[in-house]
Parts: sequence; C-alpha cells; structure tokens
Amino acid sequence: MESETLQARSKPPRAGVDYPRNYAEFLAWFPDDAACLDYLDWIRWKDGFTCPSCHGSKGWRMKNGKWWCDACRNRVSATAGTIFHRTRTPLTVWFAAAWHLTSAKNGVSAKTLHRILGFGSYQTAWAMLHRFRCAISHAGHDMLSGQVEVDETVFGGVRHGKRGRGAEGKVLVAVAVELLSPKGFGRCRLQIIPNAESETLKAFIRKHIKPGSTIYTDGLISYPGAAKDEYNHQGTSIKGSGKKANEVLPGVHRVAALVKRWLMGTHQGSFEEDHLQAYLDEFTFRFNRRKSTHRGMLFFRLLEQCVAMHPMSFRELVANPKPKNVAQEFAVPSNLRHKAPASLDISVPIHPWRTALP
Repeated sequence: MESETLQARSKPPRAGVDYPRNYAEFLAWFPDDAACLDYLDWIRWKDGFTCPSCHGSKGWRMKNGKWWCDACRNRVSATAGTIFHRTRTPLTVWFAAAWHLTSAKNGVSAKTLHRILGFGSYQTAWAMLHRFRCAISHAGHDMLSGQVEVDETVFGGVRHGKRGRGAEGKVLVAVAVELLSPKGFGRCRLQIIPNAESETLKAFIRKHIKPGSTIYTDGLISYPGAAKDEYNHQGTSIKGSGKKANEVLPGVHRVAALVKRWLMGTHQGSFEEDHLQAYLDEFTFRFNRRKSTHRGMLFFRLLEQCVAMHPMSFRELVANPKPKNVAQEFAVPSNLRHKAPASLDISVPIHPWRTALP
C-alpha cells in the first residue's frame, strides 16, 4: 500500500477546475456527501494528509472517504476539528448554504435560507450562517496600503438619541478604504471600536494599514497622534474646508452607506451588537472580492476558511461569537478509535479538482 500524496497548489484557483463556475456546475459536482467530503479533503490537505491528532504525514484513504493514520492508527475525516465536526446535517446541505451565501450578490439572511433549504427551524439556519461568518472573520487579511481614508461611523437601532461620535446606545465602527489612482476604491476594513480616542484609532490603523501609507482623515484631534511616526497623515477639517463630509472623505462614506444599506436590505437592519462584527466581516469579504469574475471563487475561499476553523457549538456562537484558531491537536476519543481495517482503498474519486492537469 502506498500513501496518497497531493501536490501543493501554488497557482490561483481555476474556474471550472478548482471551483464551480455556476449553479448548474455546482449541482453536477456535489450530488452527494461523498463528493462534498472529497472536496473538503482536497482543500484541507493541499500538501498531503496530516493527521490532526498526532500530526503524522503517512496515511491511507479508505472506501468511505476517511483516512487511516499509520502513526496513531486513528480514522480521520476531513471534517474533524472543523466547523463541520460531527455535524448531523448532510454536507450537501452545508454546501448548498455556502453556495447561496456566496453566490447571491447581497448574501442571504437566516430567514431566507430557512425557507429555501427547508430547515426544521430558523435556529438551524442562523447557526449555520453564523458559523460561516465566524470562518470569514478568521480569514487572514493583507494590510491596506498606498492612499487610505480613515473615519468612524455609527450603527444603531431604532432608539432616538445623540448622533455621531459618542452616540448613546449605538455602536462606533472604524472604517478604512484604499483609494485607487486615478479614481475608484480598493479594499476596505471595518472594525467595532469602543471610542474615538487616539490610542484606539492608533491600534486600528496599525492593525489594518501598512506603515508608510498616506492616511486621509477629517479634523478629529485624535488622528494626528494615532497616525504619527509611521504614516503620512493628511487631516482636513470638515468645517474649515467648506465641503461636505462625503466630499472630503468619499471612500469611507461610500462604504459606510453600502454596509448600512446591505444590513437594512438583506437583514432588515436586525442585528445584535455581539454579532455585528461578524456581519461587518462578511460585508468586507464580499466588498473586497466584488470584482471576482466567478461567484464560485467566493464559495471556494469560504470553504478554505471553514476547514481552518475550530468547531463551535451553538452556545459558543451565542455567548462568544469571536472565532478561535484551529486547535494544535485534535485528539480522537479513545472510544472512537478502531483497529486497522481489513482492507484499504487509496483510490481517489474522479472529480474535476482531482483530475485536471496542473
């Protein structure tokens, strides 16, 4: 018996080979759970199998799509230790939800997903979508660079009260947007912040913007200290300029308007503060990939993050929406360990992602 070795994929994902180009292709690729499991296997172990329990690299594929680790003698599934861990929902349903989430221009709400996929409860649809959002939140981000606008905006409910910075009962969100030459906008970043003080804005800028970039802000007194030393800061007082705020900082105002419109349209403006960051991360994920020629690319990127995410229970989703890193070790419980099976099948199903030439 020989262990299966998968070649590393350093090239960008290819439409029609690494991910489906359209819904018809999606249906043809993933007719059953076996095909879905093989796709997750292929995405997760790009450079070859690695046991999540003992980190051994020698293993064999079995007929049921799982792996047999030669070192610790455990049977391992590509879903082990991911957001799909021990799921009772068919993978075909997970994949359908992921496709609807990424292929729809404005995403999909839990209420809509509940209706189109026929879930037994709204709670199931909400939990599935929020696990996807946590996976998106966990995604690594390249820092913004070049010319970048930075500002804050306020998200709030129906309660009336003070407007702008320091608004009562509302959420303050920092926004950063790249400016492209000669015109247009690049990527964005959105993050909830507790206040608009210099140290808070400094942490946001250092986290999301590459040193040496030029930062454009309004005349808020917090910005000179937040952007000093490592950045070229250009602040403009809105009152002193005689211009409207959206004329001085068009990028951040455009993005802020889009995300608020998206929340109102797709989610009817309904969100809890504890989960707002996950919604902001979903919007950022979409906005920064808005020029993708195939929506299937977003589907592929989402599943990449799903197999890199630690499993989350419903209680964790509600109580602690912040994503966790994948555990360094995933120990298979002793009662689930098995003796070596009588036969092993290392053949790989014939799927586009397995058979295409490099």
